[in-house]
Amino acid sequence: MKTLEIKGSSGNSLIHVGESLRNLAKYIPAERTVIITDSNVRQYYEKDFPRCQVISIGTGEKIKTLETVGEIFGQLIALEADRSVFLVGVGGGIVCDITGFVASTYLRGIRFGFVASTLLAQVDASVGGKNGVNFKGYKNMVGVFNQPEFVICDSEMLKTLPEKEVIAGFAEIVKHAAIADAEMFAFLEENCRRAVGLNAEIIEKLVYDSVVIKAGVVNRDEKEKGERRKLNFGHTFGHALEKTVGVPHGEAVSAGMVVASKLSVSRKLLSADDAERIVNLLKNIGLPTEIPADRQKVIEALGKDKKRERDKIHFVLLNGIGNAVVDEISLKELDEALISR
Repeated sequence: MKTLEIKGSSGNSLIHVGESLRNLAKYIPAERTVIITDSNVRQYYEKDFPRCQVISIGTGEKIKTLETVGEIFGQLIALEADRSVFLVGVGGGIVCDITGFVASTYLRGIRFGFVASTLLAQVDASVGGKNGVNFKGYKNMVGVFNQPEFVICDSEMLKTLPEKEVIAGFAEIVKHAAIADAEMFAFLEENCRRAVGLNAEIIEKLVYDSVVIKAGVVNRDEKEKGERRKLNFGHTFGHALEKTVGVPHGEAVSAGMVVASKLSVSRKLLSADDAERIVNLLKNIGLPTEIPADRQKVIEALGKDKKRERDKIHFVLLNGIGNAVVDEISLKELDEALISR
């Protein structure tokens, strides 16, 4: 097991890569803990939970809403949960986002931690202190910054995921390498098939390296005032595709990274050869590099992006593989980029 620390304004967060769900009891006050999980994770792993109350929610983006948050509030009240209670989200990114938001707002804030069960959650969603829910179809419109006390990344839990979900998680790993670590990118190119096959040594290295990158960025810019925006590489178009087409997050981010790479080439920041390396790596992993979508609907969704200021969006480009830059791009230029896809 390797442990990293994120130092946030709300407290420090310890990320335990290679720890096991079976050891969760070591990190919590069991008699005062409530676990929030989804129906799939509960089916596979409830036998490994410590003895405590469990609240189960549904699955999919459709349940990441204020209505679900309200239902959990009701169950916590029924359990007579007071400020001494500790919440643990055991599941993927949706479970972690909802649990963190509930913990940050119930009784004005209670302690919480995560056990990340998906690759996407381990390398991205559970790390960094962003917690929130969707609102009227817009992704993560309501939320807070608040650090979990711990995150357990249990690589054994990845083995019960469908291959499609494992592959989707690799989009965030590619993102981290593309924005911050050229050597990690080359390692991925050389080992992508064994990584997708969940080779234990390779997957633990990639999860750890991803968390190192994200933790470093969050330590320097917790509230996304500057450098943390780089973590949105591929996400501006990605979120618009999620909303308009309904594709999974990882697949949308993959296609978004391709568009962002092409924009980087057109601005003479990234070579055409490096853009092709990104496309080839995504294809070799099994991720889509283009997703058909209604251009007008995508532009409308971009216009409601959280990163928009007036008619421009803070957009992440690559100045070579391993080096991200943030620039303002007009909606008109983004529209033109969609036309040339």
